[in-house]
Amino acid sequence: MTASMTHEEVRVAMKALQPAIWRYAQLIVRKGVHVKPGQELVVRCPVERADFCRDLVRAGYEAGAGHVTVIWSDDVVSRLEYEHVETAWFETVPAWQRAQLDDLAAMGACFVFIDGSDPEALLGIDPAKPAAASKAKNQQCTVFRHGLDFNENPWCIAGAPVAAWAQHVFPQENEEVGVYQLWRAILSVARADGDDPESDWELHDARFEKNLRFLNERHFKALHYTASNGTDLSVGLTDKHVWAGGKGKTPDGHDFFPNIPTEEVFTSPHCEQVDGVVYSALPLIHHGNKIDRFWLRFEQGRVVEFDAAVGKETLKGILDTDEGGRRLGEVALISKNTPIRESGLLFYSTLYDENASCHLALGIGFPECYEGGYELSAEELRERGVNSSHTHVDFMIGTDDLSVTGICEDGSEVPVFVNGQWSWE
Repeated sequence: MTASMTHEEVRVAMKALQPAIWRYAQLIVRKGVHVKPGQELVVRCPVERADFCRDLVRAGYEAGAGHVTVIWSDDVVSRLEYEHVETAWFETVPAWQRAQLDDLAAMGACFVFIDGSDPEALLGIDPAKPAAASKAKNQQCTVFRHGLDFNENPWCIAGAPVAAWAQHVFPQENEEVGVYQLWRAILSVARADGDDPESDWELHDARFEKNLRFLNERHFKALHYTASNGTDLSVGLTDKHVWAGGKGKTPDGHDFFPNIPTEEVFTSPHCEQVDGVVYSALPLIHHGNKIDRFWLRFEQGRVVEFDAAVGKETLKGILDTDEGGRRLGEVALISKNTPIRESGLLFYSTLYDENASCHLALGIGFPECYEGGYELSAEELRERGVNSSHTHVDFMIGTDDLSVTGICEDGSEVPVFVNGQWSWE
C-alpha cells in the first residue's frame, strides 16, 4: 500500500498514469467491444468520469466508429429520483428510453458499460423501486435485451473509479488518493498496466483453453460443490452444455470481451437440476444495496428458502423478479490464484469480486453455452434446461477451501477444484 500522498504528489502521479489510462480506453474499445468500421458505439459512463468517457469516445472514433452515443449516469441523481418518485413510475420504461435503447441495438450498435458507483448509493432506499426499474427495462426494452442476451450486439463492462467507490475500497485514504489508488488497482487487475494491453489480452485469452478443453472433453453430467461454511450443492448440467470463457462471439463470429477483467470459465446449468444449499463468500452489491452473509437452498432447481444477515429484502427482490429469478443461469469456475484475489482487495463491485471467486448467477442462462443455442428461441432453450428470466445476478461462493467434483455419466467422480483452485494447480 502506498503511503499517504500530498495533493501535489497525487497530481504528478495521476499525470504519469494518463498514458496507461489511454491504453486502457483503447483496450476497451478495440478488444472489449471490438468496434467495426462504421459501427455505432454506445458508452454508458458515470458523469464523474467524464474525462475517461472522452478517452473512450476518442478511442472509438480512432478505431473507426461511425458515431458514438454517450449515456450518462449519476448516483446522486438516481438517489434523488428514487427518494421522490413513487414505485409505480418505475414499473414502466418511458417510451423515449425504450426507443433509444431498442433503436441503437436494432442498428447493430456495440455497448460499453463503465462500472463506477458508490456501493451504498441507495442505502435506505426501498429496494422495490430499483428492482421495479430493472425488471421494467429488462422486460420492455425487448430488442436491446435480446441483443445483449444473445450476443447479437457486442458489449463490454469495464470499470473506472469514482470517489465514493474509492472510499470503500481504500477507507484509510483521502478522496483524491483513494481515486488514484483505485485507478492503479483497476489497471493492474484488468491486465491493462503494461505497454501493450491488447497483446497481453490475446495471451490471457489463450490461457483459458486448457481449462475449457478439460471441462468440454469430460462433459460432466453434474458438479458437486462443498465447503466448510456449509455449502453442499449439486448442480446438474444440460445434455449439450458448452463451457466458455475469455472471448465471446456474436452469432456471425465477431469477437469481443464481455468483461474486462475476466478470469472465469462458465456454462449454463440445467435450471431444474440444482439441489442443496450454498453460502455466499463475498458481499453482493445490487442496485446500490449490499447483500451479505446470505444462503440459498434449492430443490429441483428452485430456491425454496433463503436468508441474509444484510439485505434480505434486496435478495428477495432478485428472487421475485420472475420464476427464473429463483433458478440458476450460470456456474462459473475461477481459481483463487488470480490477480484480483491476490490483490487482497474487496472491490465492492460484482465485475471485480466475481472474478476473484467461483460464482453462480440467478436468472437467464446463455445461448452460447448450449450446443446450437443461437438457433433456438428463449422458449426452446428453456425446454432444454437453460434458464429464462428478466434478470441475471452473479453472487460469489468461492471460499479458500471450496471443492468442486465433476460427476461423470457413469457416476464416477473427478476432482475439478480442491481448496479453491484447479485440481492441477
